[in-house]
Amino acid sequence: MLAVGAAVQGSVGFGVALIAAPLLLIIDRDLVPGPMLAASLVLTLLVAWRDRGSMDTRGIGWALMGRVLGTVPAVLALTAVSARSFDLFFATLVMLAVVLSLAHPDLRPTRGSIFTAGAVSGFMGTVSSIGGPPVALVYQHEAGARLRGTLSGYFAIGCIMSITALAAAGLFGMRDLVLSALLVPGILVGFAISRWTLHWVDRGATRPLVLILSFVSAAFVLVRALL
Repeated sequence: MLAVGAAVQGSVGFGVALIAAPLLLIIDRDLVPGPMLAASLVLTLLVAWRDRGSMDTRGIGWALMGRVLGTVPAVLALTAVSARSFDLFFATLVMLAVVLSLAHPDLRPTRGSIFTAGAVSGFMGTVSSIGGPPVALVYQHEAGARLRGTLSGYFAIGCIMSITALAAAGLFGMRDLVLSALLVPGILVGFAISRWTLHWVDRGATRPLVLILSFVSAAFVLVRALL
């Protein structure tokens, strides 16, 4: 599933955490958010380097300033909730991410919209490792390479910020690093596949499948937490 998610993100700009994080949480709660964030960092660095020529560097800067605003309350929330509450919180955020991804507001990459998307993304990304949809919405009308390059540049630095914040709060340590390493092979396979799929991927077909799978997985986590 990680390979599938990585191939999708390498092709359309985001999706690895949206697809894989709910399933990883079902397998082992310890895999989210820290290890998933660290594994995602590897993918975002690879895609950012590949599409570096198309990045909106100014937009990345505004999004990162917003992410700082969203990361701090996210860490505070993680230190305060129980495991069951985290499951409920996580599932709700995933479903919110799906709803955001389904929305089609006529957003444009202005300073205000990028900053706001970065703040929402920072909170969601730190808590659940899923921070893609808010920023992706702002750039949804951009060309594929610009979308992938900008999102990946933002995610790379944003992941580092979130992991650093989690580590400072005692929520990311050596065990999380080891778990992250176990996820990296799937990431690398997916990225390799994306080198071929990014040129022909049918966004109209891929996007609904990603969202349906994500919603169903989140619903399973939610039901499990309520039982």
